[in-house]
Amino acid sequence: MKVLLIDDSPDALAIAKARLRKDDLDVICADNGRSGLEIAAGDEKPDLILLDVDMPEMSGFDVCKKLKEDADLQMIPVIFLTGSTDIDDKVKGLDLGAVDYVTKPFDAFELRARVRAALRTKRLQDLLVEHARIDPLTGLWNRRALTDRLGQEFANIRRNGGSVAFVMADIDHFKRVNDTYGHRIGDEVIIRVAEVLIEQCRQSDLPVRYGGEEFSVLLPDEPLESAVAMAERCRKEIEKICVNFADQEVRVTASFGVSDSSGANSPEALIESADAALYQAKNSGRNRVVAAGAGVEQSAG
Repeated sequence: MKVLLIDDSPDALAIAKARLRKDDLDVICADNGRSGLEIAAGDEKPDLILLDVDMPEMSGFDVCKKLKEDADLQMIPVIFLTGSTDIDDKVKGLDLGAVDYVTKPFDAFELRARVRAALRTKRLQDLLVEHARIDPLTGLWNRRALTDRLGQEFANIRRNGGSVAFVMADIDHFKRVNDTYGHRIGDEVIIRVAEVLIEQCRQSDLPVRYGGEEFSVLLPDEPLESAVAMAERCRKEIEKICVNFADQEVRVTASFGVSDSSGANSPEALIESADAALYQAKNSGRNRVVAAGAGVEQSAG
């Protein structure tokens, strides 16, 4: 796990770094508040921040306030480091969102114990957040996770350019499956479709159970044509699904709508575009892939 140390004292940085490395932690150092904030907002976010209170230009309190105002950083726990024993300072830091205080000169065992305690809490917090974003039936990410990831992707596109493709999928005539064979078989069909999506996705893609019998896939840095090809592979594999019920074979198909960010300036517009293409696929016979605004359609032979 990564720990970010922010302190303007080279001696304090060296001592804390040496002591924390005994617990096999990846320790990153910053000698002022602004560089600490830049590191925290970088690609590899720290799991814990040790933050000196008394620093020139930008105090630890100022840094902590900035961290807690940033939606991407506010869940990183902060432990203040201070030579002060002033109760008011400690209350102020805790009110700003810090989880603990360690007084300088810090005892090696106390420092390591408080860091371990904060990291244990962070691990549990991360597990709770992850579980809240996972669909329990399929193990796919859920709609909440999709919303978060879409926001990140569009923020990245605005900063650095690039694109993202999006696929919406719906199992054809799924109500008929539930009504005819029962919800247990319906759940099995949903699970098997989810497995197809997982098999066809890259590691960087985000397969999602959007709701009920609807699914979606977010494909970063992928052009529309490649997303259409991926959706077509999924369509063909879903055709092969066979769920046994008594002496019957339950088979299903799915329809797909595909869009990309070239014609959408927001996550909502991207979803609406793919949903409109999915609606077109349903209305034109089902079991097919339709790309939004591109005149691209692939269907069962």
